Amino acid sequence: MRDALSRLLGARARLRWVHLILGGALLMPYFLLSQVGVGMAAGGVNALSSFPLTLAAYAAALPLAAVTAVFGLVRPLSVVAVRAMCAVPGERLAEGAAQSWAARGRTSAWWTLHLGVGAVISGMTLAVPPMAVVLITLPFVSGLRDTRLGLGWFSTEADPYVAPLLGTGLLAGLALCAAGAGALLARLAPVLLGPTGADRLAAAEERAADLAVRNRLARELHDAVGHALSAVTLQASAARRVLERDPDFVREALAAIEDTTRRTVGELDAVLGLLRDGDAARPDAAPAPTLAADLDGLLARTRAAGTTVTARQDPGPVGDWARLPAIASREAYRIVQEGLSNALRHGAGPVELRIRVHDGAGTGHRELEITMTNPPAAPEGREPRTTGGRGLHGAGERAALLGGRVEAGPHEDLWRLRAVLPLAGGDR
Repeated sequence: MRDALSRLLGARARLRWVHLILGGALLMPYFLLSQVGVGMAAGGVNALSSFPLTLAAYAAALPLAAVTAVFGLVRPLSVVAVRAMCAVPGERLAEGAAQSWAARGRTSAWWTLHLGVGAVISGMTLAVPPMAVVLITLPFVSGLRDTRLGLGWFSTEADPYVAPLLGTGLLAGLALCAAGAGALLARLAPVLLGPTGADRLAAAEERAADLAVRNRLARELHDAVGHALSAVTLQASAARRVLERDPDFVREALAAIEDTTRRTVGELDAVLGLLRDGDAARPDAAPAPTLAADLDGLLARTRAAGTTVTARQDPGPVGDWARLPAIASREAYRIVQEGLSNALRHGAGPVELRIRVHDGAGTGHRELEITMTNPPAAPEGREPRTTGGRGLHGAGERAALLGGRVEAGPHEDLWRLRAVLPLAGGDR
């Protein structure tokens, strides 16, 4: 019994009832317009003075509502109302305005159904309660029996105590109709307002694009800030240990820290600019570091942290790092930076770095190959080395975007990072 009453008069049922009354209110402009047309077609009479003409005006108002629902923001407004008042999960409803004609047709059907059924329930809500009150109070107010309310037949032989039962039945019927209509609309809302295949595809593409931007920002922040923090930490630690006996080294370390932080602030500003609309193209934004322009500085800052780096560079057929494709030069710099950062945090002993351009496996396409090795053992106090860190994963993503690959792990008693980037884009 309690469950039945909750279904009829609970909070969800009441909200759906209000939603139906809102639909009836939205039909009024269409109804008033159509009743004027129906009255003129009937010879200039008032359509509201005749029940058949009123029904005709109601029927004529529904096509008008259906036509207007094809345009505008009907679907977004309907979706907001359904989510708030009909207890329909949001993921089952579409986002944004309908684009395809199929989606517009379904939206039009929903709009017509909501307004049409809402108008009927609204009319019942206005008419039934006063009638029910009269019937329920009829046995207790003798004057009502003789009024011109169509109830004079209770004044003689009819039992006036039947009237309260009829009134109560009318109220129960109204609640039942409202609950049933609300449940029907709630069931049909995902069918008529749910996402189409095109909507799902557009949402998936939007999520994929957003995820790609987030991953790109995460890679840039990790590579720029992570490497800088590792280098600065080691430089400061080395300077602290020799502070009193080697002031020249301390001055060099402090200069390296200053240079590293200054460059990192510029890179951080450029990355954060991607988060602001229009800022990515600012003329004062710091350019992204490249292999041609910034490799020497990166090696110098790494060496200043106390790590020995031996670098061999062979531009090969390109002849000059500046002739590398710009995107390959940028991604190669970040991969080298991540490898050196990994060596600073986890490695021990000298680092050997080789960068060369060569013909890839006889295919005729040039490849940029980066190979970095150093002893795998982690010094005391540093984290053990793994192949599943964010930085190495990000380096793999960078290479994959260019059709290349990154391998990292133990190799002949050493730790090796090897990256291969195709250079099919030409020399520019």
